[in-house]
Amino acid sequence: MLIADAATDWSWNPVADLRQMWAFPFMVNAFRAGAIVAVLAGVIGWYMVLRRQSFAGHTLSTVAFPGAAGATLLGVGAVYGYFTFCVGAALVIAAIPRAGGHESGHGSGGGSGGGEEAAVTGTIQAFLLGAGFLFIALYKGFLGGVDALLFGSFLGVTTTQVEVLAAVGAAVLLVLAVVGRPLLFASVDPAVAAARGVPVRLLSTVFLVVLGAATAATSQITGALLVFALLVMPAATAQNLTARPVLGIAASVGIALAVTWTSLTVAYYSPYPIGFWVTTFAFAAYAASWGVRLLRERRGRAPGRRAVAAAGTPAWTSGSLL
Repeated sequence: MLIADAATDWSWNPVADLRQMWAFPFMVNAFRAGAIVAVLAGVIGWYMVLRRQSFAGHTLSTVAFPGAAGATLLGVGAVYGYFTFCVGAALVIAAIPRAGGHESGHGSGGGSGGGEEAAVTGTIQAFLLGAGFLFIALYKGFLGGVDALLFGSFLGVTTTQVEVLAAVGAAVLLVLAVVGRPLLFASVDPAVAAARGVPVRLLSTVFLVVLGAATAATSQITGALLVFALLVMPAATAQNLTARPVLGIAASVGIALAVTWTSLTVAYYSPYPIGFWVTTFAFAAYAASWGVRLLRERRGRAPGRRAVAAAGTPAWTSGSLL
């Protein structure tokens, strides 16, 4: 069913349009789920970008596709496949040995450990993506839902899904609240963190698991291929705007919320999938942040990774994140 079949045209009366849109229970559920997804993506994405683990995030988002396809093939809910495959892949990536015994490259950068992780991560991604298409071929009745799995849909969001997302979101945010400060330290300077007794490897594993859970949750709205946009672009936009961790996370969440809710509204009144609008609005925000960054660079006030590090490091001497 197309959105055009369920909704009228945009009337340019915002109040009337919102009332008309929210008269449908699936749209109310979509906005609730979208809010949860945006908060998750904004928080976890900020850490992911800071840690330079975008490739791992991309792999986990890709893994969501074979997870949902495999679950449907087995006759269980796709949500179970999302979480099983994403969290399982996160554990596999976390088990890859690093050079020097700590996170020297954060998964995408320097050293042989980072190169090995990238190679294994890419192998996992390619294999499981192929497995997803195999699952679809084995269960031919599932072919009609491929576009929704890959590019997202909000027509099928149920109250049960919203409740599951809320439970997962609360669990992920609780874990991040507990490990957030040492994780920030380990992300900024893993060598110094390890020397001070911070369990860098354990924190990396915990982060990848919560990243997998957040990816599985987000995939149900944006689709397996476009979840990456909601994880990366709001966080990257926020880090272009501010170097302060708390303000950066808040900005990332705010941008993700604005992108998600705007995309839901526009997708409701258009025949195009929500994934297209998510990527379009998120990219527009990111491009605008670069304009702001360039203006600041001309004035000598551009925040960068060194600035984020400078903002984060004092948290371990003063007891404050700011």
